[in-house]
Amino acid sequence: MFKKMLRAIGIGSVRRDYKKIVRRINEAEPSMQALDDEGLKSVTWRLQDVLAVNPEFTDDVVVEAFAAAREAARRVLGQRPYNVQLLAGLVLHDGKIAEMRTGEGKTLVALMPTYLNALLGKGVHVVTVNDYLARRDASIIGRVHRFLGLTVGVLQSGMPDDIKREAYRCDVTYGTNSEVGFDYLRDNLRFDASQLVQRGHHFAIIDEVDSVLIDEARTPLIISGPLGEDPEIYKVADGVVRSLSKTDDLVADLKARTVVLTEAGTQKVETLLRKAGHLGDDENLYDAGNAHLVHHVNAALKAHTLFVIDRDYVIKDGEIVIVDQSTGRMQDGRRFNDSIHQAIEAKEGVEIKAETQTLTSITYQNLFRMYGKLSGMTGTAMTEAEEFLDIYKLAVESIPTHRPVIRIDEDDEVHLSTASKHQAILFALGEAKAKGQPVLIGTPSVEKSEALAAFLKQNGYLEKEFSEMVEGEKVFQMLNARNHEREAEIVAQAGMPGVVTIATNMAGRGTDIQLGGSAEHRIATKLADMEEGPLRTAHEEAIRLSVEIARDRVRKAGGLFVIGTERHESRRIDNQLRGRSGRQGDPGRSLFYVSLEDDLVSIYAPKTLMNTINKMNLKEGEALRHPMITRILEKSQAQVENVYFEMRKEVLKFDDVNNQQRKAIHEYRQEIMGTQDVDELVSDMREQAIHRMLQNRIPAKSYAEQWDVAGLSADVTDKLNLSLPISDWVKEEGIDETHLFEVICQVVERHITAVRSQFQPGLYEYAQKRVLLETFDRVWRTHLAELESLKNVVNLRTVAQRDPVVEYRTDAYAMFENMVTTLEDDVTKYVTAIRPKPVIAAAA
Repeated sequence: MFKKMLRAIGIGSVRRDYKKIVRRINEAEPSMQALDDEGLKSVTWRLQDVLAVNPEFTDDVVVEAFAAAREAARRVLGQRPYNVQLLAGLVLHDGKIAEMRTGEGKTLVALMPTYLNALLGKGVHVVTVNDYLARRDASIIGRVHRFLGLTVGVLQSGMPDDIKREAYRCDVTYGTNSEVGFDYLRDNLRFDASQLVQRGHHFAIIDEVDSVLIDEARTPLIISGPLGEDPEIYKVADGVVRSLSKTDDLVADLKARTVVLTEAGTQKVETLLRKAGHLGDDENLYDAGNAHLVHHVNAALKAHTLFVIDRDYVIKDGEIVIVDQSTGRMQDGRRFNDSIHQAIEAKEGVEIKAETQTLTSITYQNLFRMYGKLSGMTGTAMTEAEEFLDIYKLAVESIPTHRPVIRIDEDDEVHLSTASKHQAILFALGEAKAKGQPVLIGTPSVEKSEALAAFLKQNGYLEKEFSEMVEGEKVFQMLNARNHEREAEIVAQAGMPGVVTIATNMAGRGTDIQLGGSAEHRIATKLADMEEGPLRTAHEEAIRLSVEIARDRVRKAGGLFVIGTERHESRRIDNQLRGRSGRQGDPGRSLFYVSLEDDLVSIYAPKTLMNTINKMNLKEGEALRHPMITRILEKSQAQVENVYFEMRKEVLKFDDVNNQQRKAIHEYRQEIMGTQDVDELVSDMREQAIHRMLQNRIPAKSYAEQWDVAGLSADVTDKLNLSLPISDWVKEEGIDETHLFEVICQVVERHITAVRSQFQPGLYEYAQKRVLLETFDRVWRTHLAELESLKNVVNLRTVAQRDPVVEYRTDAYAMFENMVTTLEDDVTKYVTAIRPKPVIAAAA
């Protein structure tokens, strides 16, 4: 039904007018081929002149730019983009998502729209999921861009600011989503506009767009600083939770990923906290003053019930390292927030790192919605088309394949138990081995990949590197978060005859498993020390011939056989695994083995599945395949995806409130960074602070004798760092609030002028700007922490039938107003306290 609705508004199938433009690009090809290199390069200068006069992308401009980029690719790379790649490029240029099957050449697709949009001179960002892909794409496609006269930059983690600044000023910039996001956040913590590395957000193309905008969207980007929490509290909370009964003291909902204490559990926690000296005899856990205890107990509960080692995280060199659930890759440097990471450290008995406080943050949703135009590519987007359209206003276009897909995707094979499923996989591996067919086995976690590996070892398989393999041996190679550094080597061998590769989801993205293996990889490793010359050339030819022979053998054996050991919560992840096989018209086969003990089945599968299996009288050791069961499992996945979609929407509703405030703060802060003399801004703040002092101490329509003169004098001393004769001024004939305000302001201005005259030129302005920015950042940091606490509070108001988002928006607005008040008061206080450093005379 949803797909029909999408097609009704033009989403899901390539529009006919794209095909017309492709025909025009093809018609322009002979004229481009007739140009010499300098003539082809001159197309760039001419189109830049055209767009400088009229920055509209007419069909004529699009056709000429795409035709020039295609011809440049043919000359520089020896690759001529196919028609379907031109179609995908046009979709990207239109600010949409191009869903392309794996192996259809997404890297080359990005060439045309990046070239065209870079002609405006505002910069184009090509966003990838890791540093390696950013370097690779910038190296390959960058050669074409440079040939056409454009500049190309690449971002890498840890790169110095000056080099990053140059990269962002290039016509086309390649980098990861996290690097682009953190650079944006860091730019909004700088002192001066000259230190900024980014220059705006004009147009971005996101490779693996579903990974970035869907999977990564669950976790905001955060820049944090140390908080100084005593690590002992995490150990206390951990000990308390270890003493609880999972059946009597808590209720965990694995679907919603929540865990709460029962009444008995709460009483037990209170007793244990009293024994540990963290709760008074007459105190309850949920008293207002014990919010920090509730916070740490809840974190420990989640760490013990919702977070599993070798699935959600691994221990590496004595540290907890997060594992990306979509790719299976380790996320070094990232930490779970909300005290969860410290709770896991306490649970696993490793060093507890100090908790941090948020200095600034942003979600990927709001980061990428800043771009004037946004587009993306992936092999799997249609299952999330509704979310892309709803959250990002991005339509999805499905691009046809260059060659027909002949991979055979079989119905799921269902078993009663994991043991039965493993036996079936063992039998399938034997059949594949006999044919010389390579097998890729996809597992959902490190834990389950190692469990399967242990089972294979028990049944005569050996874990070996390919270089050690002997023809006829039963061997496998392992690829998971523990040995990800060997990923390129393992993937290069995964398509060779008879090779079995067990991998987590990390094999689902950015990996090209070539049938017969990678000739380039074998040449690079085997001939690394051999000098150029006839002998090396002969060896290269021999390797390429052997790979071609192996490729033919694998094709005859049926291509790459992909085995899924269970269904993932997301259909996209399963489709990515399938997509490793059957690329560019190659043969292939995929089959998912499912057991009733799998997470998806045991937690999410409906009673319909169990009833169906019971009716078919499935017994241990037997298997069942039926299209209806596959459909039921896919329906379960769709329901889980919808649950996560609603969770992300809910998170975004809250963050949209934060984002309005963030945008206002960042715009104001950028105004401060862009000037050297903030005297006017500070003066406005000071007048507001003085006016507020008077309002607080002088009742409306009152006489002078009714004023709180003592309180006003104290306020002036505290917030203006001046001792003023307020009581004498109040005694003057005809004094009123307006006159008093003017007198105070004049005295303060004279004071500041006198202080400024004691500084060397420019130093007072520098000090004033420093005070303003440091105060600005401090109050914003405190405000973010208060917003996080507010989020927890408003969720409790659902008990009173109140919408938490509405409650959050109302309270957050009031808190923002209070933050502005605090900012004005504190800036006034600290600026009026500025004094030059005393000069210490040298000893005689």
